[in-house]
Amino acid sequence: TMLQIAEDLLGPYVWEQYDLLLLPSSFPYGGMENPCLTFVTPTLLAGDKSLANVIAHEISHSWTGNLVTNASWEDFWLNEGHTVFVERKIAGRMFGEKMRQFTAIGGWKDLIYSVERYGVDHGFTALVPKLERADPDDAFSSVPYEKGFAFLYHLEQVVGGPEKFEPFLKSYIQHFKYKSLKTDEWKSYLMSYFNDEATQCALAKVDWDGWINKPGMPPITLTYDTSLADACTTLCGRWLKASQDELQSFNADDIANFSSPQIVEFLSKLLVEAPITIDKVKAMDRAYGMTARVNSEIRFRWLRICVRACWDDAYPLACSFITEQGRMKFVRPLYRDLYNNEASRDLAKSTFAKYRNFYHNIASKMVATDLQM
Repeated sequence: TMLQIAEDLLGPYVWEQYDLLLLPSSFPYGGMENPCLTFVTPTLLAGDKSLANVIAHEISHSWTGNLVTNASWEDFWLNEGHTVFVERKIAGRMFGEKMRQFTAIGGWKDLIYSVERYGVDHGFTALVPKLERADPDDAFSSVPYEKGFAFLYHLEQVVGGPEKFEPFLKSYIQHFKYKSLKTDEWKSYLMSYFNDEATQCALAKVDWDGWINKPGMPPITLTYDTSLADACTTLCGRWLKASQDELQSFNADDIANFSSPQIVEFLSKLLVEAPITIDKVKAMDRAYGMTARVNSEIRFRWLRICVRACWDDAYPLACSFITEQGRMKFVRPLYRDLYNNEASRDLAKSTFAKYRNFYHNIASKMVATDLQM
């Protein structure tokens, strides 16, 4: 179904065959696209198919990345921004527009995290960063993915919605197939495609420099349908406001109707707030059994919450998680959290020293930088 939807959006699948290969646990990425064959991490095996969005992402790369490719690492967003955009289009057609909007909300938070980690004025937070004398690995973050998606989402609204923008996407892929291009070529083609006066006037109002070249968050804040996120926001608010006496009021019924992505969203909302107390962490674990969950996206966020709360019992659990798999999305933030906590800093460094050779060399290099080793 995913492949069929992608073909409808972007044109024929030209690679004839599509297979998935599960790589060893040290594989540093969620997936890696290749013509005919996608490499994937075993952390996608959640038991409930809730992490299949990564497969949609890698399938989308069959067009945005493999068929049309960025000409330089500075234009990496042409690969990843378009791929996230198509991935979420697939989710929207399979599960409804509200799901597409819901995943976009999570992506916006990921973008905030990356911008805050680098600093709002850091060049790596620009959609098209200047990488002269810089290692592209050092610039790797959610920025090209999520800022790129947000840019395309905004442009879709500007030109008149999906019925106008989706045909452009297909035309763009067919025009540049088997080629590499830079951002200015992409923009020139977009401007030539939307050549009617009304759309040209609308596009003239876009802050192109702010979106493409300036660091920090996008020049405008996008709004998404919050229907599926509202319950997550409400529950997060209850936990943040709860007094010590009110902690007993929480129970498993609070999340009985939550999907796995909604649990992820609930935990993500907590992570953008100040760390909660150890008592709240313990109460949450009693109520929801978070520590026992095997879904990697849930486990990752839960362990970050625990480490940030300075819960001693969580330190060995976090170390277990970051040494049984090497996916940088999970490993680097948890190592940073352990390092930033004085009580667990030495543990972070000794754990990495012991398992350094387990990780892919790119992951090893980046974690060593994070830990100042």
